[in-house]
Amino acid sequence: MEPPIARMKKKTTAEMLWPYFLKLLSERPMCGYELMKEVERRFGWRPPVVTSYLVLRSLRRGGYVAAERSGGGREKTLYRITPKGRRLLKEGQRYIRKLCRVLSG
Repeated sequence: MEPPIARMKKKTTAEMLWPYFLKLLSERPMCGYELMKEVERRFGWRPPVVTSYLVLRSLRRGGYVAAERSGGGREKTLYRITPKGRRLLKEGQRYIRKLCRVLSG
């Protein structure tokens, strides 16, 4: 059986990828590969590739991110956060802060 702290870490990272992506996209547009690399660099864990693209697709369908094809030698999709995505990010941040306060008190 997996230890509780390992399950908690998994649930708040790979299984909850959207806040990390929205946070990064609130700073600048990025392609999927850049997002995964930046999560690893900034937050210290590597998101699964397939999960990453599923999350991006879900965020796009929900209107939280928009995607556009960028030109150049190699076509890639750039994602940017939408106003709806910024609201969701703020709501998620408020929830996490409240959870931390409750567990600290």
